[in-house]
Amino acid sequence: MLNTLILLLGIVLSGAVLFLAGWFAKGRIDRLRLVSADEQARQLLDEAKKSSESLKQEKLQEVQNEHLRIKTQLENDFETKRAELNRLERQLREQERTTAQKSDNLDRRTKELKKLERELKEQTRRLETDQAQLQRTQEEVSKRLEQVARMNREEAVLCLREELLDHAKQECAESVKEMFDRARLQANREAKEIIVQAIQRSAADHSTETTVTAVNIPNDEIKGRIIGREGRNIRAFEAATGVEVIIDDTPEAVTLSGFDPFRREVARLALEKLIADGRIHPARIEEVVNRSVQELEERVIQLGEQAALEAGVDSLHPELIRHLGKLHYRTSYGQNVLRHSIEVARLTALMAAELELDSKLASRAGLVHDIGKAIDRSAEGTHTELGVELAKRYREPKVVLNAIAAHHDDVEATSLIACLVQAADAISGARPGARRDSLEGYIKRLEKLEELANSFTGVSKTFALQAGREIRVMVENDKVSDAQAEQLSHDIALRIQDELEYPGQIKVTVIREFRAIEFAR
Repeated sequence: MLNTLILLLGIVLSGAVLFLAGWFAKGRIDRLRLVSADEQARQLLDEAKKSSESLKQEKLQEVQNEHLRIKTQLENDFETKRAELNRLERQLREQERTTAQKSDNLDRRTKELKKLERELKEQTRRLETDQAQLQRTQEEVSKRLEQVARMNREEAVLCLREELLDHAKQECAESVKEMFDRARLQANREAKEIIVQAIQRSAADHSTETTVTAVNIPNDEIKGRIIGREGRNIRAFEAATGVEVIIDDTPEAVTLSGFDPFRREVARLALEKLIADGRIHPARIEEVVNRSVQELEERVIQLGEQAALEAGVDSLHPELIRHLGKLHYRTSYGQNVLRHSIEVARLTALMAAELELDSKLASRAGLVHDIGKAIDRSAEGTHTELGVELAKRYREPKVVLNAIAAHHDDVEATSLIACLVQAADAISGARPGARRDSLEGYIKRLEKLEELANSFTGVSKTFALQAGREIRVMVENDKVSDAQAEQLSHDIALRIQDELEYPGQIKVTVIREFRAIEFAR
């Protein structure tokens, strides 16, 4: 029991000692912490003071820099404004000086104008005085002239005017006649030289008119295959091509007949292909004919392009080139129309160059002047009307349109190039060998030409010469005078133009001669 109390007392004492020791230790620790906190607070305060001082210095430096920048900017602006004010001040002084000079000049000119006005008034007064004196002198002279001539003023003026007019009219008529004769001689001479030079420098091929084409065959056995059973092959071929096939006793040849050269050419190409292939029946015939048409269309375009290149014409519309190529398969009085068009283009260009005109435009007008003949068989209207419509559709120049319309005098020519196309067309058609008629048509045309001339009163004989290019008319001298002979040639030419159709031109020569006949017995 005692031991337990002693143990308990020991434990209590130990706890008390420990408690006191802990309490003293805690107090010491708290003091140490307080001292450390005070030290840290002092350090933080010192650092804060240093940081605030540094920040203060930085802000102060920034404020000083900003103040310096603003000050510098204000000084620059001030200098700029002061320079601008100085410049405006100088301009103002210059304007004041200029205004002062203008004011001085204005005052000086005002004084000069006043001086000139006074002088003008003085001269006007003197002129009025002189005019009055001249009027009085003229009246006196007029009175004296009336007394001498025994005519009043109006009669004298009228007489003098009539004499002057008569004299002027006579001199004017003589001068006009002389100038007209000189101009006509010069124009004829120059025109002949230009035409001769153009003809000499241009040449074209010509072809004879034909309506048949001969196709060679390997042997006569092919003729039976061309005809076919009961003639079905030949009927199919003629229906597809529009050309008549003539098979006769001519050895190794078949004849194609038709008025359209394009169709005959299609038929020739198709027949040659059928003969080479050997398969001849209606279905094959139609196929070969269609292919031949396509090939010939391509050939037409090539011919058109070649013609344009040969004539020196560029930038033609593709449709015009195609129609131009079709002219290769057209003839006019035996003359190939495409070759004729190329020749007209060359002649027109040469004459235009001699006259210092646009030779390119002239060649273009000459090349397409007969373009309407490519479609005149499939459309209504003359070839000039169709040609103008076709060229207008593809926006050809107005000069070209007028040249197409006027090359047969259907409308009036409005340009020199149109006149040159007329001349070139006549030259190309009238040159020897250019156009050939069939014998029957040729003879009928000459007979009708002579009959027309013989129908006039006073005509004794008529002779058509130079293949119908000239007609000579013999008249009876007791019925037709010289003046009537000249009028007769004009009347015959007009009748020929109105009633006959002919290529080129026809020269009419009326011959009147006096014959004295006596017999010696």
